[in-house]
Formats: sequence, C-alpha cells, structure tokens
Amino acid sequence: MKKEAKMAQDIFSFIGGAENIQQISHCMTRLRLKLKDDSKADLDALKNVSGVMGVVVDETLQVVIGPGTVNRVAEQLSQITGLGIGEEQGPDKDHLTFEERAALEKQQIKQKNKTPFKNFLRRLGNIFIPLIPGLVASGIINGGANFAKNAGADPETTLMQILLLFGGAIFTYLAVLVGWNTAKEFGGTPVLGAIAGMFLFNPLLENITIYGEALVSGRGGLFGVIFAAWLMSFLEKRVRKIIPAAVDIIFTPLITVLILGFASLYAIMPVAGVISDGITEGLTTLIDMGGFIAGAVLAGFFLPLVMVGLHHGLTPIHLELINTFDNTALLTILAMAGAGQVGAAIAIYVKTKNKRLQNIIKGGLPVGFLGIGEPLLYGVTLPLGRPFITACLGAAMGGGFQAIMQTAAKGIGVSGLSLIPLIDDGKYIMYFLGLVISYAGGFILTYLFGFNESMAKDI
Repeated sequence: MKKEAKMAQDIFSFIGGAENIQQISHCMTRLRLKLKDDSKADLDALKNVSGVMGVVVDETLQVVIGPGTVNRVAEQLSQITGLGIGEEQGPDKDHLTFEERAALEKQQIKQKNKTPFKNFLRRLGNIFIPLIPGLVASGIINGGANFAKNAGADPETTLMQILLLFGGAIFTYLAVLVGWNTAKEFGGTPVLGAIAGMFLFNPLLENITIYGEALVSGRGGLFGVIFAAWLMSFLEKRVRKIIPAAVDIIFTPLITVLILGFASLYAIMPVAGVISDGITEGLTTLIDMGGFIAGAVLAGFFLPLVMVGLHHGLTPIHLELINTFDNTALLTILAMAGAGQVGAAIAIYVKTKNKRLQNIIKGGLPVGFLGIGEPLLYGVTLPLGRPFITACLGAAMGGGFQAIMQTAAKGIGVSGLSLIPLIDDGKYIMYFLGLVISYAGGFILTYLFGFNESMAKDI
C-alpha cells in the first residue's frame, strides 16, 4: 500500500466512519474535514498517524499533512468514502437517529458561536486559497524575470517579454478571478461575479465622468471587487424569486448586471476607494513610523493567525498594497514568522535525543526554509508549547529589521528563501539578513530558554 493510501486509511479509521463525514477538502498543507459529530473523531490517534504533523479543531477538522502529499491523501480519502473533494453530504433529516439529531444541533450551536471577524477572514480565505498556486507560480516567474532584468538582462528580448507575460498574466486578470470565487463563495453565479470584477478594472472607465471626475480603473481595488461580487450574488437571489421560471435565464442576469453595474460606478468604487486607501496608507504609515517595534509586533503575532488558518485573509491586503505602491512591505515582515520557527526547530533538533522528533524536524525543515511553515508549526513548535513562543520572539527580531530596512516584495507567494527573487529595489541581501536574524533569534532563544528534553517524551 502506498504511503498516501495508508495515511488516508488510518485517518479514515479515526474520524467516525463515512457516515460522519459531511465534506472533504484541502488547502496547500491541510486536509479539511467537516464532520457531523466532532466528538466521534479520535484526535490523539489522528495526531499519531504516521505523516500527520498536527491536528487543528476549528470550523472544520484540519489534519496537517504538508504540501505535495495532502492532495494525494484527499484523493485517497475521497475514493474510500465515495465523497468528491469539495462535495458536501447533507443530512437526511427525516431519518436521523437521536444521536445524529443531537450532533446536528451541536453543529448548529457551533455555527451561531462563530465571531463575525473570524467568519469574515475565513470567507476571504475561501476566496483566495484556490488562487494561491497561480499566484505563487506567476509571482516566482515574475520575480525571476525582474531579478534577471536587474542583473543586466535586456528586457526587450523575446524570452524576457514572454517571461514577463507569464509572470504578470494572473495579476492582469486577478479581479475577474476574485469576482468569480466571491460569487461562488456566496452562492451566486460565478460568471456574474467575474463580470463585477470586469466592471471595476475595465480600462474604458477612464472615458466616463461621474461626480465631476473621470473614473479610475481599479479604484477600490480587490476590496471593491469582493463587495461588488457579493452584492451581485445577493441581488441575483432576490431577483430570481420574483422572475417567472420560464424567463429566468434571460431577465435574472440582465436585471442583476444592470443594477450592480450602476451601483458599482456610482457607489461601490468611491466608497471602496476610500476604504482601500485607508488600509494601505494606514499600514505603510504604521510600518514607516513604528519602525522596529511595528515590524516586531506584526511578525511576532503572525504565527497565531497561521495556527488557526486565518492568515489567508491578509492576501487581499498584500495585493492591494501591490496595486497601490507596486510592492508590499507587509509581506517581508510577516515572512519572518516562518524563519523564527525554522531557527527554533533547528535548536530542538540539536538538543533532543528523541529520534521521532528529529525525524519530524528533518521532514519539515526543507519546506520550512522555502516558506511553508505548517509542518514545523503543527509537528514541532506548537505541540511542545514553549518553542512556539520563542519562535515568535525570533520572528519579531527579523520583522523589526525588515521594517527598519524598508524591504518589500513586488509579488506574493510563499515566503522564506523562495521570496528572494520577488524583493523590490534590489534589497535581496537586506531581506536575506532579516531571515538570518530570525533563524538565529529563534535558534538562540529556543536553545537557551525554549526547550528541554522532558517536553519530547509524549511526541
């Protein structure tokens, strides 16, 4: 039996059977399982499955497996259960047992207890997570091409033009993709959401004057697109209720697009523009004026966001910074979180005699250096407790340095060493020195204060 198949079978045996699974999905590193009754999952047994780096219980049960493996495990689990990836199995309310009804009520109570802010960040994550592979690939190509251009390559050559085309394609049409995913997330027709993105980023806007000023393509950025696509979905559902089924295909989209189109130009763009400007200018001012302290706080508190899977909610902020300033200074600061963790993991590897813990660290370090931190987070620092804190403190040191050096990235993608080609203004060495500071900070603090061998006895 292949490794992924065995892992899927082992996970399946500890989650209460096929009848307890509502939905199977995954992101870059985590298998996400929506269960009917969370209490039927054996969390301790799941954590001990070979290859599992950690388990997080949140809105979904999140099993941390790591990049490159998680998609294969999800496919194997899909074959075992008969559920498609992303497909949700609804409860048959007419044939529920007493226990199933209790579980359903418990789930509904849990739904009510979600905070609006958490829901908002999760929604943003659901919109942007599917785009991350494309953003990473395009960002690296774009960064490599610009790196070559800064090194003296002729940007007019056919090869360079092709690479810049490949690297910039997703960013050129990002508003359309975001609109599509937003409508899909809120239960609307995806193509109508895509049209909302087209409205706000259309070059023809410059020919239209409203409130005495010519419109500006992209005003309000992706925040405007998300709101417009959500409103498009909201309108579509309401219009469909009053349109006869025989002419629904004609009049529902027509009326929805016309209403949303005028609302976008006369209301959404101006309001979203003010909000977008406030966020981007506020962040840059915070980093510029706060200096080391601001960078340290931002980097030091980023790992807790990663821990609960809410870090993807920051993606639109990075993209809006890039749209406004042509780079994001926030990304280089937050990238230090993973570096502090790498340093902490190395310190634990040096100090511990626990072979299983050393093997987990050996497996997580390569991707950790490349900016994917979940394997080390859930497999090492978080289960041990204190090393999680010293890793955050090490990250804060590097974050403060990045803020002082005013480094920034021209694109988004994974962080760590992989981000170097995307660094703006030729500050590659400064960014790398920040990584080294975080590596060293995480290592020294963990080695001296964060770990002793007794912590490893239950790993």
